[in-house]
Amino acid sequence: MLFVEGRFLLFFLVTFLVHWGLRGNRSRKLWLLACSYFFYGAWDWRFLFLILASTLIDFAVGLGLSRGGTQRAKRRWLGASLLANLGILGFFKYAGFFVAEGARLSNAIGLPCSPATLEIILPVGISFFTFQTMSYTIDVYRGQLAPRRGVGGFLDFALFVGFFPQLVAGPIVRAVTFLPQLDARRLWNSVPLRAALTLFLFGFIKKACVGDQVAQVVDTVFASVGASGALDHWLAISLYTLQIYCDFSGYSDMAIASAALLGYTLPDNFAHPYLARNITDFWRRWHISLSSWFRDYLYIPLGGNRRGRGRTLQNLVLVFLLCGLWHGAAWNFVLWGLFHGLFLVLERLGGRKQLDHHSPPPLQRLPAPLGAVYSLLVVMVGWIIFRAHNMADVARFLLVMVGARTPEAGPPAAGASHAWWLLVLAFASCHYALADGRLKKRLDSLPPAAFGLVLGSATALALFFAATGHTPFIYFQF
Repeated sequence: MLFVEGRFLLFFLVTFLVHWGLRGNRSRKLWLLACSYFFYGAWDWRFLFLILASTLIDFAVGLGLSRGGTQRAKRRWLGASLLANLGILGFFKYAGFFVAEGARLSNAIGLPCSPATLEIILPVGISFFTFQTMSYTIDVYRGQLAPRRGVGGFLDFALFVGFFPQLVAGPIVRAVTFLPQLDARRLWNSVPLRAALTLFLFGFIKKACVGDQVAQVVDTVFASVGASGALDHWLAISLYTLQIYCDFSGYSDMAIASAALLGYTLPDNFAHPYLARNITDFWRRWHISLSSWFRDYLYIPLGGNRRGRGRTLQNLVLVFLLCGLWHGAAWNFVLWGLFHGLFLVLERLGGRKQLDHHSPPPLQRLPAPLGAVYSLLVVMVGWIIFRAHNMADVARFLLVMVGARTPEAGPPAAGASHAWWLLVLAFASCHYALADGRLKKRLDSLPPAAFGLVLGSATALALFFAATGHTPFIYFQF
């Protein structure tokens, strides 16, 4: 059930009307939990057993941690949670990959091995809700959060894990920010209706009118890398850079807006990442809920930047190796994570002390326009690694881009691509205008009638493009 499908819009309308029609806080939470499980079960009803198991495990661990006892006993409870969660995630997401790679290595060293193919269905959203439940037990272990107890506490925790707006592709929500919202009574007059509808429509337009429309061009070039000229490859990666942002940030916008219409606040997940001045800045703006999760629950516990430069650089590489692996069980994701980790390391090098203060390293002191170009080019090369089917395609794609001909390459074919380049330029202009805040201010200043006209026209446009067909959200596979 995709956010851009008519059946989701109908589902949400029913959820919304009944939610605000109920009076009691607990009845509203029960209704939202039932709707969330219905939403998740619509993908595959078998997934419901998995999310229930994950919920029960970490709720029980939270109770175990609350009983006090020695620090050693608490570490055991935490270890049990991490083992269970990572075990479930590892089985469903990585078992097939490691079995296949192990067999390949065995055959390479002369030990014949042909294991049965593991046909494991990847539950949608498993990486997202697993990280959410782990953050709960870690926060309880650290004493930063009181565990939920009793039937009411379990209801709250289950809704935290399964809340449908962010269930399958984030943002990754922290228990310390979401659970307190469940304690407060939701008031209809506190809903930012105008802002939420605008945000949902922006997200819908990003996905249906931009992301889905450029997908065919991107898929065609990546399906036969080297079959066309350099300009087509530059166009394809420019459009994929556009596609993945509009696809993922569009989903996040719709998730945040859906939650807001129900009276709940979800964290921002994007902050105009393609305006970043360096890769460090990019990761402060891209998939913020994931990068902050790795920072708080892995990078800082490993020592962060407090144990010398060598340990800091080591921690950065490890964190981004795991960040790449989080995205999928394939070598291109691992390499993509290492690629970003390498540039973060390079940006940390070369700093010097001046008057007892650390000045930024050279790559973080580039002039704004030059820094933005540098950051965008690095990100685009990273997206080639991320999107390509294999490493051979990555190498071939890069060679074609710089003008080196491969045996399959033909002459550049830019004639039909002018309109797509105009789309890229139009997006860049809109991206800057939104970051500048001018467009939002103008929308906010419109009188109700004019705002309704703009909203209605944009909705009609979005529905028209949605009716021409759509693709699954890219991050659903993670």
